[in-house]
Amino acid sequence: MKVRSFIKIFVLSSVVSTGYANQSSKKVPIQYAPENKLEFEMPDIQEPAIPDYTVSIKDFGAKSGGHILNTQAFADAISAVSSKGGGKVVIPPGIWLTGPIILKSNLELHAESGALIVFSTDKDLYPIIETSFEGLDTWRCISPIYGKNVENIAFTGMGIWDGSGDSWRFVKRSKLNASQWKKLVASGGIVSENGDEWYPSEQYRKGMAGTGSLNVRNDLNTKEDFEAIRDFLRPVMVSIQNSKRVLFDGPGFQNSPAWCIHPLVVEHLTIKNITVRNPWYSQNGDGLDIESCKNVLVENCNFDVGDDAICVKSGKDEDGRRRGIPCENIIIKNNVVYHGHGGVVVGSEMSGGVKNMHVSNCTFIGTDVGLRFKSTRGRGGVVENVFVSDIKMMDIPTIGISFNMYYGGLSVSEALEEGQMKGSTELFPIDEKTPQFKKIKISGITLKGAQQAIFLQGLPEMNLESVELENMILEAKSGLTAFDVNGLKISNISLTTDDNRALKLFNCKNVEVEDIDYNFNSPEAILIEGAESENISILSPINELERFTRIGNEVLKDSVKF
Repeated sequence: MKVRSFIKIFVLSSVVSTGYANQSSKKVPIQYAPENKLEFEMPDIQEPAIPDYTVSIKDFGAKSGGHILNTQAFADAISAVSSKGGGKVVIPPGIWLTGPIILKSNLELHAESGALIVFSTDKDLYPIIETSFEGLDTWRCISPIYGKNVENIAFTGMGIWDGSGDSWRFVKRSKLNASQWKKLVASGGIVSENGDEWYPSEQYRKGMAGTGSLNVRNDLNTKEDFEAIRDFLRPVMVSIQNSKRVLFDGPGFQNSPAWCIHPLVVEHLTIKNITVRNPWYSQNGDGLDIESCKNVLVENCNFDVGDDAICVKSGKDEDGRRRGIPCENIIIKNNVVYHGHGGVVVGSEMSGGVKNMHVSNCTFIGTDVGLRFKSTRGRGGVVENVFVSDIKMMDIPTIGISFNMYYGGLSVSEALEEGQMKGSTELFPIDEKTPQFKKIKISGITLKGAQQAIFLQGLPEMNLESVELENMILEAKSGLTAFDVNGLKISNISLTTDDNRALKLFNCKNVEVEDIDYNFNSPEAILIEGAESENISILSPINELERFTRIGNEVLKDSVKF
């Protein structure tokens, strides 16, 4: 007899309707319709107030064509509106070559349809500065678009901003086909001794050869040390730090040297109707990294990138804990991700914490992972009050929903290939370096095609805590796996899998499973193992799941009830 719970699967949507006031010289908050309440108290998000004064970069001698450097024309136009208290700088149709653009308060950069702003590949134009990258305090080249301690910043229009990232990035041969690799090598640069890697310059190769934490050289101390490997210090394309009231509405951003858009400690951040593109092979080619920001809206955006698409962060390890600023009050809705290591991601740099996060009505097509939560011992920080609903995923190469507390810097595809998606029963002391994820609810998920539907992995000393999974239709090669979870509720889940395994629990406690529906008949459809497993309840309207559940010998008697 085929086991069925005869449940009705339905999808809940928690989409929040938002009304936006037109931009003006007055601060007009965004009002949320009262009938669509969030799961947490959310302040009004303020859009920037931009004075009604407009200039064009052509007024200051800018020349189109992509051959003449227009850095000074951009700077003069920005200074002109700044001298009037702020205003709009228009970039008309054309190809505009420039060096770094330094933002000032009360500024709108309006790239008209047909405008393509291309940042110069001359690295002499990008001096190194003290900044933050991958959650660590360090030195990097100044970003092509850079602003610090500014207020009321807007990027509008339908133009394109291009970071010329190909001139900065190292490339693995395995990422390209034969003709692409041949063309890249012919362009110059340095090929590694084994012929598998290409570096933009010898200076980059030297920088990459040193010790460090991923892409940050933590073995260097002085500015002079960093100057010697400047080419390696790829900047994020858009860096806005310690600022208030920032808006992105309309433009496209592409081809960034490292991350594309990086708001760091920004309060009142609105990102809507933009497109972010990076080559799929681009190293650290994240789309949007929201770090230690407060009161954030991301909606109606498209991403097609080389790393995580929409990522929420709050600093890394000691540097992040010392900053101590969480990412909080975040709404992410109505977005599409076509490619990336993760559709919506939390971590791994989350040492300052993440709280009050709403994600709804997003679509992920071919992302390496759909929803990705990652951290590791040493980070510290608490991620809590995360609510995800109404997500559609298709053709996911690895895992639809992934929680990994043993993150080692690889994509999930790479980690699976190298056998790194494994936990441990070894207990570590709990201290400020112990990461914690709790109070997470995920509902209304439709997944069509993945290696695994859901993978939950806590730490033995700090379990994932209070995780709810409900109302899902999941089609994958394998079903749900949970390691070290305390307080897991699973309800109204329909599974279609290939491996005759619906659910595996290892060292999980306080678990409630109700109405899980799967498409096969197996005596090990549900597997419960681990000496720490306890207080597990598995319910079905027809009370047949006991016949299709295997309980390990190490699990105490009466720990599982049907």
